[in-house]
This record gives sequence, structure tokens and C-alpha cells, in this order.
Amino acid sequence: MDKLKELYQSLQLRKRPEDIAEAVIEILKDDLSTLERSILDKAARGSLKRQVFGYSSMAQEFARAVGAERQIKKAVEIFKLENIAGVNYDYIPDIKGFIGKVSPLIQKEVGDNNFLSGRLDRAQRKAAGLDLSKRAYNKRWRLLKRLENKLLKYEREVKKVEFQKIAKHGIVHHLEYESFIKDKNTACFIAYFNARCNLRSVFTNQSQARAYDEVSDMLYKRCKGEYVVGKSLFGREKVGTRESNTEWLAMAHIYTGQEVLSHLTDEQKGRLLGKWTNILQEIATLLDEVWTRSSINLQTMIVRRGNDSTTWNNTAGAWNKARDQWMNVIYSMGMEFVLDEVCFGKVMRLMAADVAAWHRASGGKLDPNTEVWNKLPLPWEVFKGIRGCNKDLVVKYCHEAGIDAVKSGWIAPRQHGVEEFRPTPELVHGVEVASPFLASVLKRHRYFSGKNAKPFDPVNN
Repeated sequence: MDKLKELYQSLQLRKRPEDIAEAVIEILKDDLSTLERSILDKAARGSLKRQVFGYSSMAQEFARAVGAERQIKKAVEIFKLENIAGVNYDYIPDIKGFIGKVSPLIQKEVGDNNFLSGRLDRAQRKAAGLDLSKRAYNKRWRLLKRLENKLLKYEREVKKVEFQKIAKHGIVHHLEYESFIKDKNTACFIAYFNARCNLRSVFTNQSQARAYDEVSDMLYKRCKGEYVVGKSLFGREKVGTRESNTEWLAMAHIYTGQEVLSHLTDEQKGRLLGKWTNILQEIATLLDEVWTRSSINLQTMIVRRGNDSTTWNNTAGAWNKARDQWMNVIYSMGMEFVLDEVCFGKVMRLMAADVAAWHRASGGKLDPNTEVWNKLPLPWEVFKGIRGCNKDLVVKYCHEAGIDAVKSGWIAPRQHGVEEFRPTPELVHGVEVASPFLASVLKRHRYFSGKNAKPFDPVNN
């Protein structure tokens, strides 16, 4: 397979950075300086290709929403339908279209699923020309009701998967192939940085590693027309220059630094701003839904029984990522005045009780960001116009919590440094395990899952 195409396909996956670095070397091998090659080799030496028994216990795909294949096939069987070969069971418009075509066959109104008032009685069935017994009619009616419910559930699950991806890497999974392959340096940076962004969180009471590491930095410099030729006696990089044809708009799908955005036209930045604003509104809607169904402790944000912590945390992550991108574009366009009217706050994730206890035992206190979060209006309240939230209000609460509102990213783009590359650990529910084989066994026995583990049986192991 063409390596650039392989990199493009990785945008939909959760490949390890080491494996992407290996592919990058194959693409850029004739165009790398000695130091650039050594930086990439630092990551690539851990690739599965270079291991004797190379595999990982961690899934290399995002979770997928399950479509309506089973329900539609059952409907085809019961209604004795033909010519439905073109129906995509995982495509929402096709599922809606199928329901819209089949429902009239038993005179059912789409969306009317009241078992008492939504069905036809014997006289109504006869008048409609339906030669069906009550049992046969009810069977078909219930099947269509289940299919409609499945559609609603599937739409929600698709949205949750979309937000999980946004939380990790922005909107790069929507980047078109033609834009991705226009410049190989851009493609290599996007693919590697995407792999870094998709890394799983580690079970720790410290901060997580940042995505932008020394390999990302080297690849980004190549996009700027720079290349690292060596280091001085004091350890500083010696940088040369070359011509570049970077696709900055493609890069902005995943990395919206001010330097990247400065290369875009006002029209391109305006479209990005509109896109991220719409995404924020969609995310706020789901946050509102989860919040309403859960009894989340706003003051501590410690998870408790009944909280849908997985959906909340994935969606909160998507909100914070989208908010960062929105903020970056605002500043890039010189439109900071918008924040005087609307300045969305961050959304805090739910924390496991054991992590919170560990944090307290090691001398930690409640994250001051949580204090700001529980004072500010909630995102969906701002979108609904129930409450207002502007820059002055955010600055006030940040000051009360002892936080620098600018440096902490509450009212300005977040700044980042360059992380040292570290090998990707094998994780079992966030806990680092030395061997992928051992990780597979522990995962199978539900260790570290928060559920009752299945003890090892030496006889049948």
C-alpha cells in the first residue's frame, strides 16, 4: 500500500506514534538530515515492525456505533421485501428512508409509537386493505417501533463517537484525502501528531503528557521550511532553511497554533470559526442531556453511582478541545472583543474516587479549575440564553481561585512546550503493564476495570 495512503487511513485509527514514525521514515528517508533521522529513530525503534513478536494489547481503532443491520434484515424477512440492496445499515439517511418506505405498508405513522393510540384496530385494518391478523399486525408494528428506537439510539451513539474523536484530535478525521497528500511534510506532521493526540490517559495523580513532543516539533519545523542540521556546543539546534509547500488549512484541522492560522485567509479562518462554534453548540446539547440524567456533584466532580462518567468525560474532552480551537481562531482574527460578550468556560471531567483519594493522600487539593467551573454558568445555559458568561466574569472567578486566566487558557489560547518523546506504554484501563501479553490476560480477567475481577485459575489458565 502507498505509504501516504496508509498515513491518511491512520487518521481514523489509534495507531501508536512509534508505528507512524516508522512510516514517516520510509516516506522522508531520502530527505532527512542525520539529526532528523535520529529523532525519528528514537520513536521508530519501538515500532511493532522492529519487534520480534510485535503486537499491542490495545485496540487500534475507535469504538464504533452499531448500525441497524439486524433490525432491517428482520424487517425484510417479516415484510417479505425485495430490492433493498442499496440500503446502508450504518448510514442514518438510509435507515430513515427505509423506515419511511416500510411504515406505510401497515399504515403506521413514523414517530407515532403509542401502543394504545398508534395502532389500527380490526375495522381500521380492514378499511385500509390490510389482510393481517391482530398478531401479525402487532408483530410488524412492534418491529417498526424497535427500528425507530434503534435509529434514535444509533444517532446518539454516532454523535458520542464523533465527540470522542474531536476530544482527541479535533476534526482531522474529516480531512479530505486530496488535501492530505498535497504536501508530504504536512502529511507526516499531521499523521504523527494525530497519533500523539490519540494516546490514552494514564492512571496517575499527575498531569498527562502533552501531545506535542520533539518528533512533532521536528516535523513541524520541516513544514515551516526549516530543517535541523545539528546541535551547537551548548545543545541548541542548528537550523537550515528550504522551500516549503505546506498545506496550512489541512494542518489547522488538528493543530491551530497562531503561527499556523496566520497562513490562512480571513475567509478560511471565518469558516473554521463557524464550524467550531456549531460543534460547541452540538456538544453543549449532549452535555445538557447527560447532566440532566445524572446527579453530578458540581463542587467536587468526583464520580458516584449513577453518573454516566464515560459519556460525560468524552464529551467534556470534546468541549475543551473545541473551545481551545474556537479561542485560537478568535485571537488569530483579532476578534478578542467577542470574549467581552461571550466567553465560554471549560468543562471539568469527572474524577474517579480512588484517584481523588490518592491525590489528597499525596498532599494535593481540589483543582482550582474546578472551583472556577462550579461558579461559571454552564455551557448549555449560555447557548440557551439562560445565563451570560463573558471575559470579565471568567477573570473574576479565576482571580478568586488563584489562577492566571491567561496562562491557564481560560481567556486566551493555551501555550505549550515541547515534550521529550517517551515510549507508548501498554495500558490496562489506564494502568501501565510491562508486557502486551500480560496486559491481554489482565484485561480478559477484568483487572483494573472497577468491576469484580475474575481470579486466575492455575488449573485452567
